Amino acid sequence: MQELSVLNQSVLKNSATAEALDIKLLVLDIDGTIAGLSNDVREPVRAAIQAVMAKGVLVAIATGRMYRSTLRFHSAIGSTLPVLAYQGAWIQDPITGKIHRHLPVSIPMARQLLDYFEQPSLRELLTLHLYINDRLYVREVTEETEIYAVRSGINPIPVGDLRSVLTSEPTKVLALSDDTAVIANLLGSLRKQYTPAELYMTTSVATYFEATNPLVNKGTAVRFLAEEMLGLSSANVMTIGDNFNDVEMLEYAGLGVAMDNAPAEVKAKAQWVAPSVEEDGVAAAIETFLLSTT
Repeated sequence: MQELSVLNQSVLKNSATAEALDIKLLVLDIDGTIAGLSNDVREPVRAAIQAVMAKGVLVAIATGRMYRSTLRFHSAIGSTLPVLAYQGAWIQDPITGKIHRHLPVSIPMARQLLDYFEQPSLRELLTLHLYINDRLYVREVTEETEIYAVRSGINPIPVGDLRSVLTSEPTKVLALSDDTAVIANLLGSLRKQYTPAELYMTTSVATYFEATNPLVNKGTAVRFLAEEMLGLSSANVMTIGDNFNDVEMLEYAGLGVAMDNAPAEVKAKAQWVAPSVEEDGVAAAIETFLLSTT
């Protein structure tokens, strides 16, 4: 295991935390956390996850990805728990197939968002994705969609005007742009129009604007898994993530860990900062808090 940096050692808010931990559940983000440029779980990370599971710690995935896009990662790490997909809007057990929770966006709200995105001033700047019944519908297959589809392992369904398929409530609405300023401005503008009680809005990467049901975020999803399904408390939970959509689960957990590749604002919410995803930071965090102290 690589030597931890002075920064990583200093970010831990309480030096006695490692000895005081009673972690029974570890929840991991995918992109930028357990999967980097290779889009796969690197062997040191997989081995660390296997080692901590062998000690009795349960491991789950919480991601903004579609449910079907998570399955190979769920299999790769050997998790036996339900997947928290779509920022936690969709919680399903890959082993039994049971959907434990689905909190979609209402059709009227989704239509309002699509109307907004179809404005002439925005239409040419954005690629739109609409997720219904774990399928991806797109206006057209753009370069951004092709890149997304390859990384996600998903076949997008082009339908033209997305409002034409709004016969069922969507799980998530996503707007993509290579121009991060466009996404930042979009997020700022829509947060002025909708309160957190109306819509949950976040960015999973700087080029993705994501909107879900207002009751949805990774924090509420991890709470549901830990408390309602497993009978645990937040003190028994460790979470690791790398972006703004991970903040709520970092704040909920007894120990929240951010990756070094996370934005500064996200790292500020964490109790510890792990090395970057390309340096196998998840393995370092597991070794530091769950293997060397149990």
